[in-house]
Amino acid sequence: MDTINWGIIGCGDVAEVKSGPAFQKVKNSKLIAVMRRNTEKAEDFAKRHKVAFWFDDVDELLQHHAINAVYIATPPSTHLEMVKKCLDAKKFVYLEKPMTLNFSEAKELDKITTNNDKVVIAHYRRRLPAFEKVKELIETNIIGKIQFADIQILQAKNNSIIAKTETNWRLKPEISGGGYFYDIAPHQLDLMYYYFGEIKNAKGFSTSFKNNNVNDLVNGIIEFKNGIQFRGVWNFNASEKDTKDECKIYGEKGTITFSFYGENVLVATNEIEEVYNFTNPKHVQQPMIQQTVNYFLGLDKNPCTVKDGVTIMKTMELFTK
Repeated sequence: MDTINWGIIGCGDVAEVKSGPAFQKVKNSKLIAVMRRNTEKAEDFAKRHKVAFWFDDVDELLQHHAINAVYIATPPSTHLEMVKKCLDAKKFVYLEKPMTLNFSEAKELDKITTNNDKVVIAHYRRRLPAFEKVKELIETNIIGKIQFADIQILQAKNNSIIAKTETNWRLKPEISGGGYFYDIAPHQLDLMYYYFGEIKNAKGFSTSFKNNNVNDLVNGIIEFKNGIQFRGVWNFNASEKDTKDECKIYGEKGTITFSFYGENVLVATNEIEEVYNFTNPKHVQQPMIQQTVNYFLGLDKNPCTVKDGVTIMKTMELFTK
């Protein structure tokens, strides 16, 4: 095998810009077919993105002889079922976050995944330049021994960081798992796990202002095995003037500050204050997809494993249950 030939299950809003076109742009990769339950929308996506085949049935896509890998971009409620179908069809899998509807399903997915299966979780921020720079700064000890990290995600009801959809399924926990928190927190918590390693303890509290089983306010703390502490708050009912998106990592010599939706990193110590500026790729998942292709071809390691995803699902559940 020298090329990964992709099929996409769920060519909706996420696949439109963030990920879909990247499968055509990375090395040793081709997008062969897409699937969506609405035939007209599947055809429209395929024609606009110059994809040869489109389907309205998952099984038909999986039967296509050329496809050897599948990107699952459906809502979380269908992820476990879709992965099972793909693995039964002997396909590699690139799976959108959150990896499943809940922690229980995540454990089931981990259990059924064998050493021969290749599954990557799409925690793609690991591979964006700003967040790679943060990891480099931590590893080069620029702010000394890390003590703790703090995240504040404060967003008004009408925010710009959550993808808009026709049905707003992200606010239906039976489909999304738990509202906006479940939609974006996997990225933030995964970066903390990526930076600081194994989690020893986690605990949290959550509130639904509208009493609709969707967590509008989530507060969580983590103790990492290396002694680093973490605290985070996600509020999706904040006022416009209080909007905030910030992570600050505190070390014995200073701080590293960055935004999850911005493109700069600030380092401040007693000796220096420096800002590093970056430009994200147009298709923000492209760096992650490139490493995923390399992994599927046996040229690189798995950029985000199923077990990594299980850890994040467990942490989110500890914060909200």
